[in-house]
Formats: sequence, C-alpha cells, structure tokens
Amino acid sequence: MLDVHSSQAAYPAMSSKITLKPVSASAIDNHVYKVFPNDMNAHNTVFGGMIMAKCDRLALVVAERHSGCVCVTAAVDSIYFRAPAKGNDTLLFSLSLNRSWGSSMEIGASVRAENSYTGDQRHILSAFFTFVALDADDKPVPVPAVQPETDQQQRRFENAEIRRQGRLTMRNELLANKNT
Repeated sequence: MLDVHSSQAAYPAMSSKITLKPVSASAIDNHVYKVFPNDMNAHNTVFGGMIMAKCDRLALVVAERHSGCVCVTAAVDSIYFRAPAKGNDTLLFSLSLNRSWGSSMEIGASVRAENSYTGDQRHILSAFFTFVALDADDKPVPVPAVQPETDQQQRRFENAEIRRQGRLTMRNELLANKNT
C-alpha cells in the first residue's frame, strides 16, 4: 500500500532530472461545471468567488502535473471578469502552463459560459496564477522548463515574462517605499 504521507509518495519527481515539458502535458481543456441555484449571488449571476476557487484548484492540477511535486499558490493576479455567468449556464474551464522560472510557474485560466440548449458561448473570465513547487521540507524545488507547441502558446510564453517582470518591479518598488 502506498503511504501518501511519505516523501516518495508526495514528491515522486524530486529525484528525476529536470526536463523540458510541452504545454499539452499538463493542460486542462474544457473542464465542465454545471451551474446550479446554490452557485448564484444576490444579483442572480454566478458567484465570482466560486469561479475563482475552481480556477485555483484546476491551476493546482496543472502545476502538479508539470512539476511532479506538491505545489502551492504564490500569487493570483490579473483576474478579469469579462461577463457574468447566469443560472443554467455550463462553465467550461481551460487552463495551461504559460511559463516556468526556477521553482515557480504561471498558469493561465480562461472560463467560458455555455448555454447548454443553444451551444452559444461567451468568454467570462481570464486569470493568471503563480504556483511554486515544494520539496518534502516545504522548500522551493526546480521545475521543468515548458515548451510552447503553438503560436498562441508561444505568445502566452512571451507575455508571461512581461507579467513576471511587472510583478517583480512592483514588489521592489513596494519594498523600497516600505524602507523610506
């Protein structure tokens, strides 16, 4: 029987060589979630926090598939609610790894709402999550580089570096202001 609390079970890839992995190796495409009345907010649209929580869980799956390690959410930024989802919609979640650096990874999320009766879809959310892979001592561990396979994935790969530089610049500016 596998002991899920042992280092080997929880961190199977720790001893493996860091490699280049394609985006498709960890991507989630069109994960389906049917909206029910308990998912609604006071405005009678789908509660945004529920959508964000589902994105975070699915982004974790992408990060762990890519890294082969336990991962934690380090940051969530650029959440854009583009349109509301409504009762009786079906939500389609698509997430993929945009880029990795050392022990961290950016995962992009896109959510569409689909009318199950007509098939009409609308893009309702875009977000970016940063995850960090951890070893058995909860220390960051290197992850494989990512290989874009399409022009769109290459664009996301390049844009991820721009977002990362923006996050680092903002962090440094905030730290500088804290010390003045």
